[in-house]
Amino acid sequence: MCKVFVIDTNKRPINPIHSAQARQLLRNKKAAIYRRFPFTIILKESRPYAPVADLRIKVDPGAKTTGIALVNDATGEVVFAAELKHRGFAIRDALTSRRQLRRGRRNRQTRYRKPRFLNRTRPEEWLAPSLMSRVHNVETWVNRLSKFAPITEISTELVKFDMQLMRQPEIEGKEYQQGTLAGYETREYLLEKWNRQCAYCGVKDLPLQIEHIHPRSKGGSNSITNLTLSCEKCNIKKGTKDIKDFLKKDPSKLQKILAQAKKPLADATAVNATRYKLLEVLKSTGLTIECGSGGLTKFNRTSQQLVKTHWLDAACVGKSTPILNIKGIKPLLITANGHGNRQMCGTDKFGFPSRHRTNKQIHFGFQTGDIIKAVVTSGKKVGEYLGRVLCRATGSFDIATKTGRISGISHKYCSAIHKKDGYSYVF
Repeated sequence: MCKVFVIDTNKRPINPIHSAQARQLLRNKKAAIYRRFPFTIILKESRPYAPVADLRIKVDPGAKTTGIALVNDATGEVVFAAELKHRGFAIRDALTSRRQLRRGRRNRQTRYRKPRFLNRTRPEEWLAPSLMSRVHNVETWVNRLSKFAPITEISTELVKFDMQLMRQPEIEGKEYQQGTLAGYETREYLLEKWNRQCAYCGVKDLPLQIEHIHPRSKGGSNSITNLTLSCEKCNIKKGTKDIKDFLKKDPSKLQKILAQAKKPLADATAVNATRYKLLEVLKSTGLTIECGSGGLTKFNRTSQQLVKTHWLDAACVGKSTPILNIKGIKPLLITANGHGNRQMCGTDKFGFPSRHRTNKQIHFGFQTGDIIKAVVTSGKKVGEYLGRVLCRATGSFDIATKTGRISGISHKYCSAIHKKDGYSYVF
């Protein structure tokens, strides 16, 4: 498990400790639980002169999931790890749905406000809400962890793939391309684009080779749009044949490969669109910033023979990466859920009003999204339940636990262990 964060009575972060030490401090009533996620205790004494080891927070931004790791550069120990799942695509779908409903109401000439076009301006460097949500999620967790741990430096991936470098290898000079990072940028991009499988037979979990769709012997280029991944068997079988001759008996697969070759990588595009905004936000923290690329991250990870996960990618970001000690680390899985819906009138799929929502969110001291513990002592559902609560004005709550959803739990049996903060956790 990750180490436990510790702050003194003045809320000054000190060195994280092992969970066994935290249990002993709590048992001896020398500390109290300050926060459940991430688990933090607060001491009942001030320690202004306690020695503190500086930590580096490392971030591997992703379109769907971002990896976060706290690393001690001096010892290489990974103190804390987390994987943060974004809701950017859910925001995009919600905005699309809202736009479609409004357009439908206007076309039917239903009573509704007139469309507004040229009376709204966007600020410079504006990003769509679905993209900004990713930036805000990372910003929230960097600031949150900085309150609980002695963080002095930040490492982040500025670019997932250097597109200009792949198209024009001489752009940074031959030394970069012929060094230890040669080929890592291109290979990582192709692995993401072609789903880490052979484009011809679909085999996975085998060594894949970079293959030219249109052979160079017949005028094909080294452009990234002419490259794909192939297993050794298919690569030898294709040889120098043109792809149209090689797949003439399977026209559907031919069209699929040609379309995929021209298709941009949506996840990489989302990361590239937010990279400089994220860098600007991280600089505003006042901490020292180190930037790296996806190719360097993969080089650090493979050189230490580590498996590919989001939090391990984060731990391997940047040139400062030491020999990592990841023994016993289990990442905290975080999912961004947002803070609810402000829509007062719910609609059906045709855009007509179907239900009314109340603006009262708190019922009997709880609100939907709180993580609670319910100890039921009587009735058909006797037992202990721990999970995210769905509140109702009647006082009959639902609890989403690891094993499933439990309905009809009275508020009298519930006690909150973590108030709603826009995120859910796997614990």
